[in-house]
Amino acid sequence: MAVSCVTTSPQKEHTPKLDLGNIQKPLIFNPSMLNLQATIPNQFIWPHDEKPCTEAPELDVPLIDLQDLLSASSSPSSTLEASRLISEACSKHGFFLVVNHGISEELISDAHEHMARFFDMPPSEKQRVQRKPGESCGYASSFTGRFSTKLPWKETLSFRFCNDKNSPNTVQDYFCDALGHEFEPFGKVYQEYCEAMSSLSLKIMELLGLSLGVPRDYFREFFEENDSIMRLNYYPPCQKPDLTLGTGPHCDPTSLTILHQDHVNGLQVFVENQWRSISPNPKAFVVNIGDTFMALSNNRYKSCLHRAVVNSQSERKSLAFFLCPKKDRVVKPPRELLDSIIPRRYPDFTWSMLLEFTQKHYRADMNTLQAFSDWLTSKPI
Repeated sequence: MAVSCVTTSPQKEHTPKLDLGNIQKPLIFNPSMLNLQATIPNQFIWPHDEKPCTEAPELDVPLIDLQDLLSASSSPSSTLEASRLISEACSKHGFFLVVNHGISEELISDAHEHMARFFDMPPSEKQRVQRKPGESCGYASSFTGRFSTKLPWKETLSFRFCNDKNSPNTVQDYFCDALGHEFEPFGKVYQEYCEAMSSLSLKIMELLGLSLGVPRDYFREFFEENDSIMRLNYYPPCQKPDLTLGTGPHCDPTSLTILHQDHVNGLQVFVENQWRSISPNPKAFVVNIGDTFMALSNNRYKSCLHRAVVNSQSERKSLAFFLCPKKDRVVKPPRELLDSIIPRRYPDFTWSMLLEFTQKHYRADMNTLQAFSDWLTSKPI
């Protein structure tokens, strides 16, 4: 039965979900084997009100041209217009596109090519970098070892990037140490890609600062020594795409996400009580606000609910860079965003505290930041 794209707002849950599921014998996610079955295992079937819709209308997101912005020769009017468009989008749903971003097509192509090579490896090879419980990095096959219901139809590889002079080759070292010296080419590609994403993130942070009326360098300096996460996403074809999701509805707990999609549709955003699609654009990056930046903006900018759907015909891949502050950096809004009319919305916290919360205590959803705030204020001093 087809599921409509118009739906009521997902039910809010105010109690932190500390029970993440207890699986005695984790299901092995091997899509080439699972697709031989008539249907998919129950663990991958989502509740009716969360199942994917047949056709999601396109979301109107602003296209921000970065070619002339924030350069010595940029015109104040073009920068002001870009800030206005970003402010409008981030106040409503938190998504926008950037083009003429300065990232070479060759680097993006190499990153996609090496991602395909990794996910084409036998399961035993990928499991050499299996993600451990409570950690955010490593290979995960549908999170079968972490959750027992509403499993996503995907595989991921996540690794850490540090924009720190004392850790200049974090990504390259990870691939060589975890998979062996023969994976040095992978490490070099993703080291370069993460460095490019970090640089792009800092430029976007200047625009976000301008759009919020704070000094343009404020957020750039806040994230200068970022301790971020890079994730490779692989969504295999599924024989029952109307029953499952590639990624369930959630808001990113991180600060800023920069996503590059391949040519296959799959990203959907929940706006005005309706799921809407953001189609792939090979020359653009999809940028969205995360929970941590929502806290930094004192709730002025929104971390929006989104998800990924799958299909029965084509595999889908995407590259996601999650900008995060240095782990011990205290997250609190700048004074320009505080006044007697708009009080503090969230308590002070560090990124390491929120990361631990999402890895050990709570499955990220639309209420993560509020649940985390409640958890912080209820903890004994």
